[in-house]
Amino acid sequence: MKLHILVVDDDAHIRELLRFILKKEGYQVLEAEDGIQATAVLERELVHLAVVDVMMPSKNGWQLCAEIRADYDIPVIMLTALGEFKDKEQAYLAGTDDYVVKPFEPEELLLRMKALLRRYRLVSSEQITLNKVRIDRRGYQIHLGEQTLVIPLKEFELLAYLASYPGKIFTREHLIQSVWGADYEGNGRTVDVHIKRLRERFSHCSDDFVITTLRGIGYKLEVAGE
Repeated sequence: MKLHILVVDDDAHIRELLRFILKKEGYQVLEAEDGIQATAVLERELVHLAVVDVMMPSKNGWQLCAEIRADYDIPVIMLTALGEFKDKEQAYLAGTDDYVVKPFEPEELLLRMKALLRRYRLVSSEQITLNKVRIDRRGYQIHLGEQTLVIPLKEFELLAYLASYPGKIFTREHLIQSVWGADYEGNGRTVDVHIKRLRERFSHCSDDFVITTLRGIGYKLEVAGE
């Protein structure tokens, strides 16, 4: 099955360039001129990854990214001329997985896309492998070589969620909603406490993975060697 890539950009030349590059790589390309058109495409088509510009009429890329993150489980790459840190920060807070500044190298964009698609395929797997650590999502167990570890449910769910998207940055609010549920009345401190416990519990596994704090934003899990 061909993977479907949604390209959202009000610049027809960028869409034409990406259409040529992506079709050459064997992808099916869907296009939208702005966020409103993109929402309509997402509602009627199967999309595996979205490449989204920021500055667009009607609905900008930050708004679209936040909607995608709330309603769909697909990777998003921001492709924009805005290269300031504050722009990148706003994009990551909106939920983007990666950020590429125009002008860009097509080969680099393709590499980033392929890396994200590999990461997201882990989500559908019942087994998540982080080097020598294996997370069994069906059995709620963690295998460290010959050792099998059972940890409290919320710690397990938090670790499995982070491990499903290695390298992706999550805000505390996003983790609360995804792991504890939208009706949970606690706050981000709950996430901090569980992250602290996971770090202590797996402190001897730093050669396999680490959970990194991004000050003022949230957390991400990084797989050693990647």
